[in-house]
Amino acid sequence: MVEPTRVPVAIIGSGNIGTDLMIKVLRQSRHLAMGAMAGIDADSDGLARAQRLGVATTSAGVDGLVELPCFQDIKIVFDATSAAAHAHHNAVLQRHGVQVIDLTPAAIGPYVIPVVNLSDHLNSPNINMVTCGGQATIPLVRAVSRVAKVPYAEIVASIASKSAGPGTRANIDEFTETTSRAIVTLGGAAVGKAIIILNPAEPPLIMRDTVYCLAEPGVNEDAIRQSVESMVAEVARYVPGYRLKQRVQFENVGAGRPLNIPGLGANHGLKVAIYLEVEGAGHYLPNYAGNLDIMTSAALAAGDYFAAAKFAPSV
Repeated sequence: MVEPTRVPVAIIGSGNIGTDLMIKVLRQSRHLAMGAMAGIDADSDGLARAQRLGVATTSAGVDGLVELPCFQDIKIVFDATSAAAHAHHNAVLQRHGVQVIDLTPAAIGPYVIPVVNLSDHLNSPNINMVTCGGQATIPLVRAVSRVAKVPYAEIVASIASKSAGPGTRANIDEFTETTSRAIVTLGGAAVGKAIIILNPAEPPLIMRDTVYCLAEPGVNEDAIRQSVESMVAEVARYVPGYRLKQRVQFENVGAGRPLNIPGLGANHGLKVAIYLEVEGAGHYLPNYAGNLDIMTSAALAAGDYFAAAKFAPSV
């Protein structure tokens, strides 16, 4: 039985991300209760695990979900499937008036990163959690842009090939496009670029990300360093394995030897390089799959916020 102060939620997608999110809801959430899990593979480990944990399940996808008796109590639905499937899922769910938190790169709703703009979208019926690379790197672009103008920002997300399942691989184009747009809209850069690398190394390496920003000339390096370190601490509150690999690096690029940035031409200023890594919590996924863990952790933070602020005034 759901505690009266907890908000029932459902997850669509019984793969790695959906299953890890389910475990996080059960173990870590302050305000959520697992109501149901929906998938399309009746033999998936995610659905089997949900059944063992006493969670209602269906292998008939979103259409099966809305037919479950418990669906009438569901307030929030997380979509952990694919960008291609999300449009249909969202259309069905909006007819039932539930809050949708989208973990795919479909970007039907506004981009949301908890430490950047979650509170701005309390009334958005669908929010998009950008991408794993976006959740990891855009807070740091934002950290630089809040103390300096950033004409250009580029992120490189390197993840273990073993942590990239069929959903991730099918969404690579959407990953680069969605992340690039979010670098601008959320990160504050004038132009953004995103690159993803699937690293086949054995044993698998944990997620590592590099953020490059070209800031305006003459900006205070200590101000940027302090802003970045403060942002890292904020993200680590809900993603404990999120950390800098080394101190923020700077290089002054003079007008006499400018950087040639495609589409922008010659530019000079302060080049900022930020190196970080994201280690997973190991709830369901291996520790090296920080790219998946940061998505489920960010989604959980968003769900808890909506539950407390929108659906459960008594929480």
